[in-house]
Amino acid sequence: MKTHSKRVVVKIGTNVMTNKDNRIVVPILKRIVDQVARLYEEDIMTVIISSGSVIAGKEVLDDNKIDNIDNAAQRRQVYSAVGQPRMMRHYYSIFHDYGMRCAQVLATKRDFDFGRHRDNMINCYEGLLNQGIIPIANEDDAVSLSMSMFSDNDELASLVAELIKADTLILLTDTDGIFDGHPDHDDSNVIRSVSTDQEVEQFIQESDKKEGEGRGGMESKINVAKGAASKDIVTYIANGKREDVILDIVHGKDVGTRIYKEEED
Repeated sequence: MKTHSKRVVVKIGTNVMTNKDNRIVVPILKRIVDQVARLYEEDIMTVIISSGSVIAGKEVLDDNKIDNIDNAAQRRQVYSAVGQPRMMRHYYSIFHDYGMRCAQVLATKRDFDFGRHRDNMINCYEGLLNQGIIPIANEDDAVSLSMSMFSDNDELASLVAELIKADTLILLTDTDGIFDGHPDHDDSNVIRSVSTDQEVEQFIQESDKKEGEGRGGMESKINVAKGAASKDIVTYIANGKREDVILDIVHGKDVGTRIYKEEED
């Protein structure tokens, strides 16, 4: 059984992998995989939490093909069920070019409840990681019940990070981190470091996301990041479109916003 020096969980938000027309940008996925492959050569294993299945499904099924489905949850199920294999085809092909293997791990929230479901999840992840296989996780939207869904993939990422005892959790979004004002304003700056007891929520702007563009926002990321950091998993919020962002974070460069647990005296 092979062990690795570090474990990193990377969550890729929908806004990272799509363009302004809400189309999946494969070259961005390739840049992510390239960084994962380079970390693998350093004996660091990565788990990817990937959004995008709903958008990928919408690329296949344009709106007029399912306009007879009035229920939003059911539309999401259809889009996700169609889009998930499309996303995995992208990942499988890219990892194959690097001589690496990846695997799909779909989960519902109950799988993380203490007991047989959680133990089974641990066995799955440990088996994949010990074989040098990169797990690619997402919520099983096709069968998840609306009342017990993850709040978003940020929450899923934090649960996976805790499950596999990750050293680092990286939440990739389309901004450079947590700002002390509106990210588009010239006088706003990235807050480089935030402790779990530091209040930064007042800086958060409201989101106007449309269907399929992801359920999470910066407020969710901060809550999830503080929760993970409180369990001794150092967490970063950073721009997934920045070149080598994952490598730079793992190598200790000053990138994004770092959320950490304030040590008690």
